Amino acid sequence: MSVTGGVEKLATKISGFDHISDGGVPLGRTTLVCGTAGSAKTVFAAQFLVEGIKQSNENGVFVTFEESAEDIRRNFLNFGWDIAKWEAENKWAFVDASPRPGEENVVVGEFDLTALMARIEYAINKVGAKRVSMDSLGAIFGQLSDEQSVRRGLFAVSGAVKRLGVTTIMTAERTDEYGAIARYGVEEFVADNVIILRNVLEGEKRRRTIEILKYRGTNHAKGEFPFTVTSDGGIVALPLSAMELKQHSSNVRITSGNEDLDKMCDGGFFRDSIILISGATGTGKTLMASQFLAASAASNQRALLFAFEESREQFYRNAHGWGFELEKMESEGKIKIIPQYPEVMGLEDHLIVMKQAIEEFKPMRVAVDSLSALERISTTRSFREFVLGLTSHIKHQEIAGLFTSTTPSLLGGTSVTEAHISTITDSIILLRYVEMYGEMRRGLTVLKMRGSMHDKDIREFTIDLKGMHIGKPFRQVTGILSGSPRHTSVNELDALGGLFSDEN
Repeated sequence: MSVTGGVEKLATKISGFDHISDGGVPLGRTTLVCGTAGSAKTVFAAQFLVEGIKQSNENGVFVTFEESAEDIRRNFLNFGWDIAKWEAENKWAFVDASPRPGEENVVVGEFDLTALMARIEYAINKVGAKRVSMDSLGAIFGQLSDEQSVRRGLFAVSGAVKRLGVTTIMTAERTDEYGAIARYGVEEFVADNVIILRNVLEGEKRRRTIEILKYRGTNHAKGEFPFTVTSDGGIVALPLSAMELKQHSSNVRITSGNEDLDKMCDGGFFRDSIILISGATGTGKTLMASQFLAASAASNQRALLFAFEESREQFYRNAHGWGFELEKMESEGKIKIIPQYPEVMGLEDHLIVMKQAIEEFKPMRVAVDSLSALERISTTRSFREFVLGLTSHIKHQEIAGLFTSTTPSLLGGTSVTEAHISTITDSIILLRYVEMYGEMRRGLTVLKMRGSMHDKDIREFTIDLKGMHIGKPFRQVTGILSGSPRHTSVNELDALGGLFSDEN
């Protein structure tokens, strides 16, 4: 239990939701959960009871007005929720008010809730319930003829469950994601608390969000927060924009796996930093990720790679060509490669899988190759939220993260990924092609390194069977980073040097 704003709250134990709601749902009150078809209203209502039984030893009653109790038992077995077992243990009770096949709804005069409330009270007393879920109001109040009747019915139900001393979730349908709060237009005014679940189509992909519209007399996080529904955990909310900047910072340096790059970075990366490697295809991004992993294994520390563009075998083959035996390192348990096509699941699901893998493997380094692949399946907002969630999780573990990103132009320019997340990362390393006298060469520069001095030159580098070799700075060439390299004479450079001297 927690108290915010003078209102005691009941922790739902639904992953992420208690953070958004600043402690859970108000104790002893009724909370209305609204959403369109497929927004996970029934899942929320059921999970409220499930988590109460599993984590808080609080029994529950599920009142169903649409699906039969048998359908609900069967459907939620897919989540690993054995409702029949909890019923046998007297922890869960159904009040099945769903329509029977062939049964017609005939209403004469005012709708009478007395018999229904008597059944609910009996079920609450039978199992000693602390939580009640009612799914869904539309099925029962659809029989009423006008808004005033709906309002009176809602007040009657809310008042009845309050008097029984339980905390209640009631679900209600809405017709539009950003239209009226609920179907009849009065539900939100009757309920003390209103939560909206959305399942919006954005760029041919569905994106689920949760918003607390009203929490009477108490605090909560404002705005929409992404969530997903997993087969083994139900609803998982991702309170990304509600996260707080409370990570520790370390002055400990770790090697990048390349001695020359370490020198450019004033001794290597910080242990808990996020590094973005940006460059065109073929510039060496995957090579830098490989040497990052190999350096961790050489220090007898675990490293984890999420590969979204190449299979495990491709990564093995490429790394072997540079002298890194990643297959041997993985067999020894020093590194772990998790390959996955981005399109297999949504960004929220990818984030959950990645966080679970980090928690289970406990690496000291995490690499993602590449973020650009994930950006293809997302909107700008959801992608930034994903990166924010991942970087925050990595930083809280006080481990290093290395992300690669592909630029849209062969000769450079800002990558779309880089533009979206540059402020989140601690270090940015740019890899560029440089055309010189009919020959393509490669250049590297440390564009940013938060909290540290670093080499600001654009240095030429080569790649051979032993990996990356960083050489001398480019001279008499300008416009490399913009993707428009131009050769300059010594006189032009002298003139530029004099200009900057005059300004100083």
